[in-house]
Amino acid sequence: MKLPGQSRRTGNQDAPDSVDSHVPPTTTAAASAGSAAGASGAGGVRNRVRRFLQRPGTADLSRYSKLLPQIAGREDRLRELTDEELAEAAGDAVQDAEFCAVGREAARRVLGERPFDVQLIGSMAMLAGQIAEMATGEGKTLSGAIAAAGYAQAGRSVHVVAVNDYLARRDAEWMRPVYDLLGVTVGWIDQSSTPAERRSAYQAQVTYAPVSEIGFDVLRDRLAVSVDAMVATEPDVALIDEADSVLIDEARVPLVLAGTAAEGNADLAMAAIVRRLRRGAHYQIDEDARNVTLTDAGARVAEEALGDVDLYTDEHLDALTRLNVALHAHALLQRDVDYIVTGDKVRLVSESRGRVAWLQRLPDGLHAAVEAKEGLNATDTGEILDSITIESLIRGYPTVCGMTGTAVAVGEQLREFYGVEVAAITPNVPCVREDEPDRIYLTAEAKEKAIAEQVGQTHATGRPVLIGTLDVAESERLAARLEREGLPCVVLNAKNDAEEAAIIAEAGSAGAITVSTQMAGRGTDIKLGGASGDREQIADLGGLQVIGTGRHESSRLDNQLRGRAGRQGDPGGSVFFASMDDDLVTQYAPDAAPPDEADDDGLISDQGTHWMLGHAQRVAEGVNLEIHRNTWRYNKLIEEQRRIVLDHRDQVLRTDVALRTLGEHCPERLEELSETVAEDVLTEAARQITLFHLDRGWADHIADLADVREGIHLRALGRGLDPLDQFHKEAVRSFNDLFDEAQRRSDESFKSVPITKDGADLGAGDLKRPSATWTYLVQDNPFGTDIERAVRSVGRLLGRPRPS
Repeated sequence: MKLPGQSRRTGNQDAPDSVDSHVPPTTTAAASAGSAAGASGAGGVRNRVRRFLQRPGTADLSRYSKLLPQIAGREDRLRELTDEELAEAAGDAVQDAEFCAVGREAARRVLGERPFDVQLIGSMAMLAGQIAEMATGEGKTLSGAIAAAGYAQAGRSVHVVAVNDYLARRDAEWMRPVYDLLGVTVGWIDQSSTPAERRSAYQAQVTYAPVSEIGFDVLRDRLAVSVDAMVATEPDVALIDEADSVLIDEARVPLVLAGTAAEGNADLAMAAIVRRLRRGAHYQIDEDARNVTLTDAGARVAEEALGDVDLYTDEHLDALTRLNVALHAHALLQRDVDYIVTGDKVRLVSESRGRVAWLQRLPDGLHAAVEAKEGLNATDTGEILDSITIESLIRGYPTVCGMTGTAVAVGEQLREFYGVEVAAITPNVPCVREDEPDRIYLTAEAKEKAIAEQVGQTHATGRPVLIGTLDVAESERLAARLEREGLPCVVLNAKNDAEEAAIIAEAGSAGAITVSTQMAGRGTDIKLGGASGDREQIADLGGLQVIGTGRHESSRLDNQLRGRAGRQGDPGGSVFFASMDDDLVTQYAPDAAPPDEADDDGLISDQGTHWMLGHAQRVAEGVNLEIHRNTWRYNKLIEEQRRIVLDHRDQVLRTDVALRTLGEHCPERLEELSETVAEDVLTEAARQITLFHLDRGWADHIADLADVREGIHLRALGRGLDPLDQFHKEAVRSFNDLFDEAQRRSDESFKSVPITKDGADLGAGDLKRPSATWTYLVQDNPFGTDIERAVRSVGRLLGRPRPS
């Protein structure tokens, strides 16, 4: 199949001027730092003009609409073909209209669904390298499958990037009949996939996988010690489902691979001490709920518990650090919000997905502190081996496209960070959902009481209700309240997300009450009447009623939750409840004035409060955008350095360059070994020694840079310098010695490690690799913006408690 425009074969060529390329770290520090600020001058002016003239979502769809008559004109002829002939027609298609016509017929035959024109427009937009915005229920999954098959028939390798395991597996299996009929192979990957299963899935023409799993496979492959151990294929086409969630929300959190360093040690003593501390009296939490500090009284309690020590001396610095980590786990990380406990394990909850992140951990020390807090045995400690940002991962694909229901709102960011445009596609049937104004209450208690009353009133009519909550704890608290009031409900949260399909299948049934965390990111449609009920009966009642228990930090997530009702022209309604106690208000509008008017139930009618809630959400969106930008600003030079290391590592992995280099540096040792050891054994021994020290050098480099970044803000602020410029200078300086030091260590190991005809005894040379690896969930900018972090650091230094 011929794709529209040569640029689709070679990648997204129409990237904006603001997306600058990486700068090789071999350039001067000043040049590296200067490039980090992005394009400027004439390029910046061109980009601003372009943004003014072309707002996100205004991509011209007429070129796709003009092809619809051609597609329709092929339908009758294609229906007469056998399955074998249809598959042959798919392979012979050279134009979009031809292939989309074949895709429509394939879907009709095997799924019993004839794609609407808007679905085919979505497919063509994706084949053109765009993000298709299609409302919930418009059939994005099938549109994406047709586009993926089109790329595959053109000889491209496609990764359909999902937000979670469930959707990756579900969509791959759901669309498999379409792919089979079109002669395209398909596979899927989830967290439980073995290396062999991953390797097999990546060999398929189309592979469905969560973005995190693709990233972690890339990280593991970067540390492979043999070509056969690698699983992933070269990136080619990334077709991203829920594109805004993956490319914007997930991009704030780098993917980090860690390896076992030592046995874990649960610090039960510190956990016991912090349990005695009380907020306000013994410690304070900042307004962002991201930092906790001891008060004078808290420090005295801790010092007495530790035997009347002086925590603020060099002698007891380790104890102070352990105490602060334990206090962070105690005060800032909430069970059933940030994590859950299953069996004897602490499992993190993905903030953006509302699901358990089974293979992810908190950074070392903090994870052990949470385990101690919960009275669990500590798991092994580790060290960071490598990391990658979502942005760097996705930008590695020559072609990026995708689909979502809410892309226009972040169209500028998609253009800025990824160089992709949004094609906003009109729904097949106009949306008739009724969205009520927010109802804002003085307190959380008044809000939850009002929600229960609303649910009771709606339930009495037989109309199904979907309640979207913000975390596990809230979902269980609200469900318990509804049960007490005689309103039985089904709960879907991180503790039972394996039951998602069954729960969602009945969420649109008469009288159903479903309470779900992060429904906005689940990517599943709720059909009126449920799996086998009467759609018309529910439609006559008004359709699905969506109730939000609070505004999200992003208006997109609010709109995604609303979109669960009113799919494909169905009736439905939505309403959000909020309170002055909500985290969105207390964290992003902490100085909000008390409302002027509220009724006896606590309902606020003051319009200024409604404006304040919207303002708090806009502030939250701005903070999250800054986190995304900072993640990229601080990581893009590191990614370029990593690319240079990987190019050299790949040579070491695939050739005999390691042995040749070591032979040049250690000729006598090579001559000695050559008398008793075969050349292929020597080649492999040299390779493993060199890879170990190269990987060790990189791990040390990124650890050093993490330390630099922690302190660079304070140093730069004190001197009136740009923290980013200073960081880049340090990164270049540190990187300049990496290869020489790795080679020096490799030379020493080659001389000392026992090497026999059976190979090198790396253990004898203390060259053991981690016995296990896992992934970290790391907030890349956990303490706010650069300036905020620096100011707070100064405040902690000036205001930290001193022994009395």
